[in-house]
Amino acid sequence: MRRRLEPLDRRIIALALPALGALVIEPLYNLTDSGIVGHLGKIPLGGLAVATAGLNVLGWTAAFLEMATVSVVAFRRSAGDEEGAGRAIGAAYVLSLLVGIGTTLLIELIAPYMALLLGGHGHGGVVSDAVEYLRIAAVGMPALFVTLAGNGHLTGLADTRRPLLVALVSNVVNVILEIVLVYGAHLGIAGSAWGTVVAQFVGAGLFAALSRRAPVAPRSPAGADIRELVGDAVPLTIRTMALGAALLATTAIAARLGTAPLGGHQIAMQVWGMLALTLDSLAVPAQVFVSGALGAADPVEARRVGGRVMRMGLVVGVVLGVVTAATAVVLPRVFSPDAAVQHQAMLALLVCGLQQPAAAAAFVLDGLILGASEYATMRRAMLLALAAFAPLAALTLAYHSIGILGIWFAMLCWLLARTVLLGRKWQSISALPPVAAAGARA
Repeated sequence: MRRRLEPLDRRIIALALPALGALVIEPLYNLTDSGIVGHLGKIPLGGLAVATAGLNVLGWTAAFLEMATVSVVAFRRSAGDEEGAGRAIGAAYVLSLLVGIGTTLLIELIAPYMALLLGGHGHGGVVSDAVEYLRIAAVGMPALFVTLAGNGHLTGLADTRRPLLVALVSNVVNVILEIVLVYGAHLGIAGSAWGTVVAQFVGAGLFAALSRRAPVAPRSPAGADIRELVGDAVPLTIRTMALGAALLATTAIAARLGTAPLGGHQIAMQVWGMLALTLDSLAVPAQVFVSGALGAADPVEARRVGGRVMRMGLVVGVVLGVVTAATAVVLPRVFSPDAAVQHQAMLALLVCGLQQPAAAAAFVLDGLILGASEYATMRRAMLLALAAFAPLAALTLAYHSIGILGIWFAMLCWLLARTVLLGRKWQSISALPPVAAAGARA
């Protein structure tokens, strides 16, 4: 039995490792960004925390450009419909530009209200820095969304190496520019924002060039292709907005606990994001191989992929949890010289380590359910998980003495709820006979 699984293990690892590199580069940059801005003081770090929380949620609303594109490209190509796959890719690029331009205009209009809503009230300097960062970063939204479509295109073709190259180049550019603009040109938080914008356009240009030379290149989409992607966007966007609501709430609550908890929460959230995307590297082969197996009318292989990736994910989650807890005392010192911020970050990181096995299961299940194109299930699970998150989060907001631990234990409840809900759906898919499972995916 083990010999039979070895080729599958190699396929999973070959796709997951470059995906891991590409996914980890982004949070590593965010950690560097927090370190650069954090050494400017608590106010700029708080402004960055508020601004990036809002930008992340708006960016996540366009995540369907990547998620749905991966599944449809893998499915159609495995089914022998390369022309249909090309049209789906073209639809993703068209929508990425339209949605990106609209998002830029939206941010420019509502930046002050976003900053106040996300916790800047009562911290004038934080509001000012957050608004400045938001309005500059808004310029890069179309480029960011093009990179989402490009990553979905290449990943759907089981190519995670070239997205890794794009991520590496654009983030190296980002870090260099930030150091030059923040410390060399003394632009402060504005320098950090402009460095990000330039790097996003570099990434978009690289994806545009690589897409034209891919085995399945973009084609002019038909109206049906655009309508299908928009239809997929609705449940995926609702799901992402629900996810973002939980994460935004953590920042908003931390901001109301004080400047030190907000700074500590920002540091811990950057670590959490790095760990989440590290675990999400296993969701990439889960999605690609499940979609491909169902496109080839082989749901038995899809179930086999699911079982193997889940076992791998749980092992990695336990390891990451132990490492996070072990470094919780030391790591905050890298990002802030303030003792109060360091203490708050340490508390959050200890709970963050405890979360990792549940996070691993939730993220791998995300990939499996995405591969089966069960987007409505993902929407429903994320909305219901908010009910598990809300009670302790609300108590922490009402009783500040609970502190930052209340926020992070609320996140643990949220992850456990997602795992249970998505796990039940995957079990029901796995229990279907081959013909029924293939029909459900189509």
